Amino acid sequence: MDSFGKPRITVSARQRPWGENARFPNALDPEPLCLVRTLHRTCGHVRPARGQHPVYAALATVFGLLSVLGVHDLVQTRHAVTRNYPVVGHIRFLIERFRPELRQYLFETDFEKLPFSRIQRSLVYARAKSEPDQRPFGTLADTYENGYEFICHSTAPIAMGDPAGFRTTIGNDQTAQPYSGSVLNISAMSFGALSANAILSLNKGAKLGGFAQDTGEGSISPYHRRNGGDLVWQIASGYFGCRNEDGSFSAERFAAQAVDPQVKMIEVKLSQGAKPGHGGILPARKISPEIAATRGISMGADCVSPPFHRSFRTPLEMVAFLAELRRLSGGKPVGFKLALGQPWEFMAIVKAMRETGIVPDFVVVDGSEGGTGSAPLELTDHVGVPMREALLFVHNTLVGTGLRGKIRIGVSGKVISAFDIACVLGMGADWVNCARGFMFAIGCIQSQSCHTNKCPTGVATQDPLRQRALDVTDKAQRVASFHRNTLNALAELLACAGLEHPGELRPHHLVRRVSSSEIRLFSELLTYLEDGELLDETIRHPFYRAMWRAARPDSFARAD
Repeated sequence: MDSFGKPRITVSARQRPWGENARFPNALDPEPLCLVRTLHRTCGHVRPARGQHPVYAALATVFGLLSVLGVHDLVQTRHAVTRNYPVVGHIRFLIERFRPELRQYLFETDFEKLPFSRIQRSLVYARAKSEPDQRPFGTLADTYENGYEFICHSTAPIAMGDPAGFRTTIGNDQTAQPYSGSVLNISAMSFGALSANAILSLNKGAKLGGFAQDTGEGSISPYHRRNGGDLVWQIASGYFGCRNEDGSFSAERFAAQAVDPQVKMIEVKLSQGAKPGHGGILPARKISPEIAATRGISMGADCVSPPFHRSFRTPLEMVAFLAELRRLSGGKPVGFKLALGQPWEFMAIVKAMRETGIVPDFVVVDGSEGGTGSAPLELTDHVGVPMREALLFVHNTLVGTGLRGKIRIGVSGKVISAFDIACVLGMGADWVNCARGFMFAIGCIQSQSCHTNKCPTGVATQDPLRQRALDVTDKAQRVASFHRNTLNALAELLACAGLEHPGELRPHHLVRRVSSSEIRLFSELLTYLEDGELLDETIRHPFYRAMWRAARPDSFARAD
């Protein structure tokens, strides 16, 4: 019996699994918790004390960390929001961080183009995977909205033409090696801006589909060469791949690469639609030893292309440079790419062509709506002429000077669907270059993180772990499928209009709504010059007359 008259519970040594000298605790035991823990570990029948449960320990840790964060927020001076609202103020930054993804996947409508709509992206994904792209229950577009466009069909449609024949010959009588190019090709995207696996996928897809890939200004990398797809080598102001140590143009290094049979054409980039007059920028964090070797640059610093060329400063010097590139390449088609700025500057180049007799084989018109990996906001949004207006001006200038038959015109800038292609071909282009559409085909999700080296799909990054997610074999098939299915859709459009080939498209085949009660043919809506009109003193259109008189072949400056 204990001191209160109650029987004491005793346990023999053989019944004491917790130890020979231990005793069973009673209500007055001064150390019950220690024995309870021992019993829990030994027999598993007793729960630990409440204050020691792992959940409570974790909560205590979380509250402790939040307390530290709150104190930090109160004393820091960088963010007023978190200083006034410690801890909870960080919710604002969290929402801001994920806003683009939330908007794109949850709140964006089908037609919001930021910069491409969900309908446009879905169309590319479906065609790249060769999945059905038909739509039930009628159009979602408002056919009575200003700006709505369509193509006129024929009462006597014809059988669909063969998309394999949708090609155009590039090369005039000054060219020894003309190139038969597809009406849809991969636009300029450099190795460095894109990952190695992305370049491999695009070039292999181009090889499978029989179309060309523009290298971009980053030169020809080993990944451009591995699968043997046709290349358009772009030469920009940095002369990557053909430069001396001081950054000037090297004729010897250019010739060594230009004569390669895989290189079909040479393109001199004067300016780019997304950042005209600015030059290209590749951040140092994205420059790998391979990129440095490909471009002929050093590591550890941003790779900046100058906004101007060192090899020429006047229109006359520029066309002479083009002629030299043609000679060094063995007579391959040579042309230039530009985002149209001051109209008389392009006319000055055309005047230099007529004065010297040097006629390039092609011009690529890049619209201000074009994309890029990185550019200042003001240049992206407010500099340069949109693609359609620039195309019309370039086409008219060449027609008005009698050179249109010798010079082909390519265009680039937010072209996705077969109807997009039909519109610009009908306005005067010969072929279309597409960049972001082919990026979608290899997995781009429009995360707009190209400049961070953290592309979530491995397309626009040099991070080995991120780009390994991009399977070259699978994505190359998608590139070829997107090209094939888009041209099939173009063939269907043409057949509806009674046409066999894209080269037959004319402005009168296209229609735009200009008000709620009026539609007009492109041929009525747009200004088109007559052949040789600019060479006549009686130019009908005041704008073209003024710009032609302001152009001078010896300078890009406006004539007084």
